[in-house]
Amino acid sequence: MNMLGCLDTPTSGKYHLAGEDVGTLDDDALADIRNRRIGFVFQTFNLMPRYTALENVALPMVYAGLGTAERTARAQEVLHQVGLGDRMDHKPNELSGGQRQRVAVARALVNRPDLLLADEPTGNLDTKTSIEIMALFEEIHAAGNTVIVVTHEEDIAAHAHRIVRLRDGVVSNDDQQRAVKA
Repeated sequence: MNMLGCLDTPTSGKYHLAGEDVGTLDDDALADIRNRRIGFVFQTFNLMPRYTALENVALPMVYAGLGTAERTARAQEVLHQVGLGDRMDHKPNELSGGQRQRVAVARALVNRPDLLLADEPTGNLDTKTSIEIMALFEEIHAAGNTVIVVTHEEDIAAHAHRIVRLRDGVVSNDDQQRAVKA
């Protein structure tokens, strides 16, 4: 995930993202790619506790240089997209785990990235909420985004169109399949 998210650079070989060899880019260019092209969703949500859902979602656009009005409008749009239009003014401690993860997904989507990376995004959620989050990822994928989910849970992996299994850092199996509805 660190390599795909341009947090680490390859020590050998090449990684091209949107036609750019990321191994040749400096730190500023890598930060720009992460902000424009990659959305990150974490197991622990990584939300700012003193910010509302709207402010948490708008935060990446500050770094993208967008003005306040555009940040607010886009953050509201994405919060509606993930089903939280009625929770924009709530802080993370006022939201359920599933709602916090939806805020995290909205934050990852707000800059309209090409690639969404989700690291154990259902690890802290109950089964019903996990299925809802995976359905949201399926909608995001159907809208044209590439979604990569890292999980140890077979029922979560079953939602994928392709499953690549790693063992000790080496690909042990690479199966393409049709998405299975849970």
